Amino acid sequence: MDKDTQQALLAGLRDVSPMLPGVVPFGMLAGIAAIEAGMGAMAGLGMSVIIFAGASQLIVAQLIAEGALPLVIIATALLINLRMVMYSASLAPFYGGLPFRWKASIAYLLTDQAYALTITRFFGEGPAAHQRWYYMGVAVTVWLLWLLSTALGVMLGATVPAAWQIGFALPLVFLVLLVPVVNDRPTVVAAVVGGSVAVLAYDAPYHMGLTIGAVAGIVCGVLTETLFSRARDDADV
Repeated sequence: MDKDTQQALLAGLRDVSPMLPGVVPFGMLAGIAAIEAGMGAMAGLGMSVIIFAGASQLIVAQLIAEGALPLVIIATALLINLRMVMYSASLAPFYGGLPFRWKASIAYLLTDQAYALTITRFFGEGPAAHQRWYYMGVAVTVWLLWLLSTALGVMLGATVPAAWQIGFALPLVFLVLLVPVVNDRPTVVAAVVGGSVAVLAYDAPYHMGLTIGAVAGIVCGVLTETLFSRARDDADV
């Protein structure tokens, strides 16, 4: 490993360090949620290895606990992670020419933290041969800490009495994730419509209420953004 590679890895580790304290409780909650859903310890850990997406893992655990159909669980998890498609498309110009093993690793390890730090570095310093190692310094660190935190959550969840009903923390996590991003009219519309429809559709067949609410929120948010964009364009003419 040459000096540039080492420096890139260490730079990634250094830059992601301030974000790591937020990973630990989220990962623990994912492990606890798996146990609360009736999944075994190995299944809870396996979910972190296979899915490796905090919000999706929480909602998958909730849907499993409610007895939702496998197709509904998979579709909901994919819907929640649609932003990863946009992240991947944004990174493609920089990593598209790498060998398959590199692209597969980068895709698997992609997280909000890895994308945000890497794309900022790209636009700040421009592409370089060792940038892939910077990404790995960020992404692998997050991945390892996530697995350790999930394992801790699984162990903790297995010792918590069922009567404590710690699953109530799931909605609180999603509220914490939601509030900071509701900062303009389209996102407010999407949040209000999505939440309202999900509540109204709670008794929908096959536990489709959450999925229906998510789709309704996305559609209304996009329509609102389109209408406001057109209004701004007309005002500029």
